[in-house]
Amino acid sequence: MTLAEELVTMTDEDRELQAGALSGDPAAQLAHRRVTTRNADRLSEIIDERGWPGVRLVGEEAARRAWLVAQHADRQLDVQRRALALMTAAVDAGDADRTQLAMLHDRVLVNEGRPQLYGTQIAGVENGRPLPWPSEDPDRLDERRAEVGLDPFAVHVAKHAPS
Repeated sequence: MTLAEELVTMTDEDRELQAGALSGDPAAQLAHRRVTTRNADRLSEIIDERGWPGVRLVGEEAARRAWLVAQHADRQLDVQRRALALMTAAVDAGDADRTQLAMLHDRVLVNEGRPQLYGTQIAGVENGRPLPWPSEDPDRLDERRAEVGLDPFAVHVAKHAPS
């Protein structure tokens, strides 16, 4: 199996179990947690062996899947921080997606208990509308989102609101 195929397979299992993780079923939540932990451990090994699995190494889809593994490594902040640093360099080299980097950056900040920059991480839903975790300088949120290629927050919310 190629590295690209491995990354896709790893995240397919994560995606299959994700609905259960969002349910109130402790067994389903634990199953998803096991997968995301195993995936983050493997991503750490991949990084040790090959560096960040960027687009040039694994192709666009597998690079997106590597980001997804890092994004879901919430209980392994060391892996998220390492991925953030490596993805930052990869974005600078044109080898990773800056919107994915923005989402990972927000995820790390939220997991550290700090305000996010881009409003990509949602704390909950109220009246069918997503509510972001607190953001640094909320008046400039849409400006920062535009800098990394994200829609304004209101547009993002409208896309995800129930019809």
